[in-house]
Amino acid sequence: MRSVHFLLAFVLLTLASSIASAFDPSPLQDFCVAIDDPKAAVFVNGKFCKDPKMATANDFSFSGLNIPRDTGNRVGSNVTLLNVDQIPGLNTLGISLARLDYAPDGGLNPPHTHPRGTEILVVVEGILYVGFVTSNPDNRFISKVLHPGDVFVFPFGLIHFQLNIAKTPAVAFAGLSSQNPGTITIANAVFGSDPLISPDVLAKAFHLDIKIVNYLQKLFGGNSE
Repeated sequence: MRSVHFLLAFVLLTLASSIASAFDPSPLQDFCVAIDDPKAAVFVNGKFCKDPKMATANDFSFSGLNIPRDTGNRVGSNVTLLNVDQIPGLNTLGISLARLDYAPDGGLNPPHTHPRGTEILVVVEGILYVGFVTSNPDNRFISKVLHPGDVFVFPFGLIHFQLNIAKTPAVAFAGLSSQNPGTITIANAVFGSDPLISPDVLAKAFHLDIKIVNYLQKLFGGNSE
């Protein structure tokens, strides 16, 4: 039965992502600084292409997404992302796929954004409390409890999360509308940046005592150098 659920989830997400976007019209990295000398260039918007005559089935496949991942970490979740780095054949196709594993009773994929993609998620096992927040000035919080077979969309670039509220492990699969959607985990980015953001800035922005900011920066392993 699990194998059937797995195949259904994969087909659904692949079709949905393909219909939503057949290519990546936007940047595939955080930035791309212009350079006049092409010989000194080291990056393109995507990956360099292999000669099509040299392509093999291995360029378009990945095995093992049916295997549960370890969720024994601080947040109780594990995301296995299959983007262009894992499946080279995704280059220029504008899609990627992820398996999400959640620990029982509180496994969390913490608030984060995908700066280059929309996400569509389907629950296979467990019960997930999910939600996203709209942009300023409304900052509306839109949420829902999902059961196996339920699907939810997280719009492009908006902060979102998933929390397993079941007493058993949860599994979901997500399709994303970019070969390299990127992930910005809010707490890690704000309190664990390298180098650190000035504690004065964060204390004022979050209305926190500066000692709490210092504690959070240490907790998230920020680099003060």
